[in-house]
Amino acid sequence: MTEPSPSFKAKPRTPRLKLPRGACDTHFHVFGPHKRFPFAPDRSYTPTCDAPKETLFSMHAKMGIERGVVVQSAAHGFDNSAAADLLAANQNYRGVALVPASTGMKELKRLHEQGFRGVRFHFMEHLGKGDSIEDVLEMAKRLAEIGWHLQIHTHGPRIAELSPALARSPVPVVIDHMGRIDAGKGLEHADFRALLALMGKKHLWVKVSGSERISRQSAPWKDAVPYARKLVADFGDRALWGTDWPHPNLKEVPDDGELVDLLSEIAPGEAERRRLLVDNPRLFYGFAS
Repeated sequence: MTEPSPSFKAKPRTPRLKLPRGACDTHFHVFGPHKRFPFAPDRSYTPTCDAPKETLFSMHAKMGIERGVVVQSAAHGFDNSAAADLLAANQNYRGVALVPASTGMKELKRLHEQGFRGVRFHFMEHLGKGDSIEDVLEMAKRLAEIGWHLQIHTHGPRIAELSPALARSPVPVVIDHMGRIDAGKGLEHADFRALLALMGKKHLWVKVSGSERISRQSAPWKDAVPYARKLVADFGDRALWGTDWPHPNLKEVPDDGELVDLLSEIAPGEAERRRLLVDNPRLFYGFAS
């Protein structure tokens, strides 16, 4: 029986771009090992193979990444154990949990002690129906008490719909993967204009990750660069970056070395890259100076 192919490169190439000291990958997942951390029975997708913390740490070392933010995987559902296990292994990492909007303060404080600093909510049809945006905002009142943020995973056509509610959030809001806009539609398309308008709110942040997801091209995903560059240029003090390792649900397996090298175009100047990769994550996630 043939073993399923992993969604990540086992041996990514060393990037040409040297990252600044303290560089942070603010978006990646861990899968399993499923014998120790089973996938959720009602999961919306099943990873093709394990992607454990040891493999992640090795990739980060090769890329020159010293800090990270693990984002709880939908494949593991509301059981944040695999992410918590990673956090326990390395004090230079933080986490974003996946929990129902009804979660009480006792559980949130327990997760806080483990190193989590935010909650992610999906507004993506392929990941199933979740909590309503109004329930999410009600939860945000509790998040404000412990200094957490909301992380929103949605796509271009829904940005305008969700914007009025997100503008009312009492805590910072991070938009995943540039709002999953379609890079083939152009910078003037309504979806991207809606994202730019939403970013006018000072509590909104954006991850210039997911170039390989929004692109209509193969690597190195050049059509995604103008969107990321525009966000960094206009909102550089509220932009974050991540690899999205181990890249689930993609037809083409990305090379993380190529994703790192794309930063030379997304944030061309050294000062821009330092802010994107070091200063912003340090302030937002509470890393030591």
